[in-house]
Formats: sequence, structure tokens, C-alpha cells
Amino acid sequence: MKEFIQTLKNIWSLKELRDKIILTLSLVLVYRFASYVSLPAINTAEVGNLLQHYQNQGGNQQGAGLLGLLSSFTGGAFSRASIMALGIMPYISASIIVQLMGMAIPYLQKLQKDGESGRNTLNQITRWLTIGVCLVQAPSYLTSVTQYFLPYSQFASAYYIDPASLMFWLPSIIILVAGSVFAMWLGEKITDKGIGNGISILIMVGILADLPTAFYQEVLTQNGKGGLGSIMILVEIVFWLLVILLAIILSVAVRKIPIQYVSRAQARGGVSRNLMEGARQWIPLKVNAAGVMPIIFAQALMFVPGLLTKVDESNTFLAGFKNVFSWQYNVLFALLIIIFSFFYTAITIPVNQMADDLKRNGGLIPKVRPGKETADYLDDILSKITLPGAIFLSIFAVLPAIVHGAFVQTDRFALFFGGTSLLIMVGVILDTVQQINTYLLNHHYDGLMQSKLSRSSNY
Repeated sequence: MKEFIQTLKNIWSLKELRDKIILTLSLVLVYRFASYVSLPAINTAEVGNLLQHYQNQGGNQQGAGLLGLLSSFTGGAFSRASIMALGIMPYISASIIVQLMGMAIPYLQKLQKDGESGRNTLNQITRWLTIGVCLVQAPSYLTSVTQYFLPYSQFASAYYIDPASLMFWLPSIIILVAGSVFAMWLGEKITDKGIGNGISILIMVGILADLPTAFYQEVLTQNGKGGLGSIMILVEIVFWLLVILLAIILSVAVRKIPIQYVSRAQARGGVSRNLMEGARQWIPLKVNAAGVMPIIFAQALMFVPGLLTKVDESNTFLAGFKNVFSWQYNVLFALLIIIFSFFYTAITIPVNQMADDLKRNGGLIPKVRPGKETADYLDDILSKITLPGAIFLSIFAVLPAIVHGAFVQTDRFALFFGGTSLLIMVGVILDTVQQINTYLLNHHYDGLMQSKLSRSSNY
């Protein structure tokens, strides 16, 4: 504890690092404040009762689950009909589109290899594409609010303007697009001037903003009629900490592939010979190389099966796909995650390029020939470690449904036991801590995650 306090003092003593942290916290506060500013055409007092209304209606609990899932990524802005209702997600969607298009369009491939200038052009393309995505998502969001979640026929008092009029749609769309662009600007400013990845931090803050309320509701439910008492709350906390530990292991787990580099040295008498360098290096292949992207892709597709209920609304099997805690939803969700894990890993880890780079730089894997055999070897290892990683990732994704049926009473708190929310929080925190460690080590301070063992190993 004493060393941790000293580390915090070291962080505060570095003016550059201190200024970056203060700027980051300030911009995060601006983002959270904006998420409470509602659209001017909607009465927020009525919107605040939206989730409670659907929870009280037996046939509409599925809608509440989907709305709660969407709302968790924007810190509640989605369910409050805020100007930041779309949040940073359009930018994430645009980034994914640009990344996937980069594998098929030669111009984008060239930009990816052009260094800083190419990255700047790609960022500009992503920004314009974000506006395009917003122009599609904003009308969809307003349609879902005015026709499904907050229908005008039942909640006429929730609207200051008739939602069928142009004066409702045009200003609301413009404001939603501006809010998403403002969130994108805040994220980029945090990345440039603050600490950590700004876009990821905004998503994490939006997720964490709902944690205190969700936990409070869980405590009230467990201590109320039909609950299991405070002992179960303690069990939930211990289990949640264990899940976080496993998520950290999944995020940092790697398979190290040993490599050695051959250098040309001039031997005595002017004769050249190959000498192996004494230091052995590694290629770290991540067990979960795809990160949370398979969950994001799968979650985007999971809204499609829910539309099948309109074909036959009396079909209970199809109706299960609209409930994020049903077995139908989670079985299909897990299968899609496993499929997308292999797909995304295959398109983002260029084993052929890695093999060519090793050969060009005089590197080789022991007992494996350079070139095609090295590429095949890396691909085989990657396939073997991706399978357990994909299964582990799918278990994390469906864990909220498992704990919700086992001992967690409330929907909102169950969502924090796995899925995209938990993995994003763990990944962003690890990345931010790593950046802080870099600043500290550059100024000859011990990092946040440095231990006595790691320091003594240097002697």
C-alpha cells in the first residue's frame, strides 16, 4: 500500500502527466454532462419512466432488455433521449467499416502503408463516414422511440411537438448527428492531448456510469421480499471480481513463438560466417487476438433474428431472440462469436507478411524453414490458440444470462458480469495503466504494476 501511494505521488509530481490526466477527466465530465441534455422536443420526465414502464408490462420485458443493452454503451443517454443518444458508437461503426474495406480497396491499403500522412487521410475518411452512419442511425433511433419504446398514442405528454411533423424530425436528426460528432471530437482530443485512447475511455465511462445505480437496485432487490439477503450480495461481489480476473487473463494471454536472428559477421582472416545472436526474442501471438470485435459483430447481427417475430408473433421460440437473457438468443450469440473470432483473426493477423518480414530481417523460428513453412507454422499455431480463446470469449459473452438465471436478480447488474461491457472496461483500464507506466518509467519511476520481483530480476 505504501508503494502504491508513493506511485500516485510520482504521477502527480510529473507536470506533463498530471496535466494530461486533468485534461482527460475534464473532457470526460463534459461528455457526461452533455449526456443529460435531452432533445428539445421530448419531455424528459416521461422518458425517465420508460424502462420502468416496460418492466411492469409482462409482454414488453424483452424491449426493456434490448433498450438497456443499447443504453449501457452511452451511459444512459440512449434511454434518456439525450442529444448524445447515439454516443460514440457511429464512430466505432465507421472505423470497423473502413478497416474491413481496407482489405478490399487498394487505395485504402496504400493509405495504411503511407505512415503518418496515410493515417491522417484514413482518419478524415472515418470522420466523414461517421456523419453518414449518424444520418442512418438518427432516424432509426427516433423511429424506435416514437413508435416502439415511447409510442405517441400512449405517451402524448412526452412530446412537446407532434413526432409526425417535420419540425420534430429535422432538428432532432441534426442535433443527434452534432452530438455524435461532438463525442468523436472529445475522444480524439483525449487521445491527442490526454492519456489513453479517448474513444475507448468514453465508452468505458458510459458503461461505468450505470454501475452504481445497477448495484444499488440489486442490493434493494436482494434485501427485499423474495431476495436472498446480504450474503448473496457478498457472493456476487466475489464472483464478479473473479470474472474480472479471468477477463484480464484473457486480455493479456499470449503464446510466445521463439525466434532467432542471423547476423553476418566478419570472421578472422576475412572469411564470412553466420553467427546466431545470443539474445532470443519472441513473437507474442495473443490468445484473443480479435479482442471484443467478435462480440460487437455478433451483437450487431443479433437484432436481425428479433425481427423474425413480426412474421409470427405467437411463436415463442422466435420471441426468445428478442430477450437478451433467453437461451435461444445466447446459443446463437455464442456460435456467432466463435465464427467471427476465427474470421476477424484471419483477416487481421497477416501470417504471410510476418513470415516475409522475418525472412527479410534474417529471423527464423528454430526447426522451421523460412518463407512458406514459417507462414504455415504460424497459421497452425494461431488456429490452435484461437479456438480456446473464441470459446472463452463466447462464455464471457453469455455469462450475464447465466448469472441472471442463477443468482443475480436484476437485469442491469447482470450485464456487468461479462459481455462487451466487462471486456471493454478491462481492456481500456489495462491500456491506460500501460501508458501511465510508460511515462513513469521514462522518468525513472516504478510503474503502477511493477512489483519487487520484477525490479529485483534486473540485477
